[in-house]
Amino acid sequence: MERFIARLKDINELIMFKHSVFALPFIFIAMIGSSYCMNGSVWFGWKLLFLGLLAAVSARNFAMGFNRYVDRDIDKENPRTANRPSVDGRIGKRNMELFIGINALLFVIVAWFINPLAFYLSFPILIILGGYSLFKRFSPLAHIVLGMALGLAPIAGVVAVQGAITLWSVLLGLGVVFWVAGFDLLYSLQDLEYDKSKGLHSIPSRYGSDATFFISALFHALAVIFWALFAWDLGLGWIGWLGVILNGGILIQEHRIVHKDFSKIDRAFFTLNGYLGIAFFVFVLIDRMVA
Repeated sequence: MERFIARLKDINELIMFKHSVFALPFIFIAMIGSSYCMNGSVWFGWKLLFLGLLAAVSARNFAMGFNRYVDRDIDKENPRTANRPSVDGRIGKRNMELFIGINALLFVIVAWFINPLAFYLSFPILIILGGYSLFKRFSPLAHIVLGMALGLAPIAGVVAVQGAITLWSVLLGLGVVFWVAGFDLLYSLQDLEYDKSKGLHSIPSRYGSDATFFISALFHALAVIFWALFAWDLGLGWIGWLGVILNGGILIQEHRIVHKDFSKIDRAFFTLNGYLGIAFFVFVLIDRMVA
């Protein structure tokens, strides 16, 4: 039993399950928005709740597992990542390949049970989810690709409920794209010198910290704009708009923290961004319930 628990802890460390908080709220924002548009209720049913959670978890497990698998050569020489289970031998190569394959297969199977469109989209989604790990080896646009990976979450939520893609879900997804790309830029500042030494392509390593701060702020401004357009197109009330305003305030605070002290990047990355998604979900949920 102790060995089993230890292995679960290693897997949790590998995929950093707590980071699921970034994408899940936006999936459920899309699902309650779709449900309300279809039948005037925010509840989309137990079946879709279960399948949505399973799809989200398996997709993220695949993405994180694949990232750790292909980045082993990079991570082992970086002091910040040298203790990851994928590097220090706690999880071997074959076990990682099995983990990646099982989660990819599970994601496709779950998508098949949701609806035909979800099934057809599951294959290109897996390609995009794995793209980030490869992109950073030849292009600084990797930050955008990571944003796209999470930006698919609300679109997938709408597809699950409506079997179609709506304009407001795309706007919500674009907000997520630039939100994620913006905070990934800040997070990448930690590896600025290492990325330079290894010839890795990131915006911080190519353009420096000042340009990174500017581009990150620009991306976050675009995120708030797209979320405002989402609120307008979905027809949210004043409570939903408060959520958009709160998102903007959280992102401003995030930049203040990181500008003041690079050592606070983890706080900005994990704590504030975690609060942002959850708070936005709560505001949109309440808005639709009282509409």
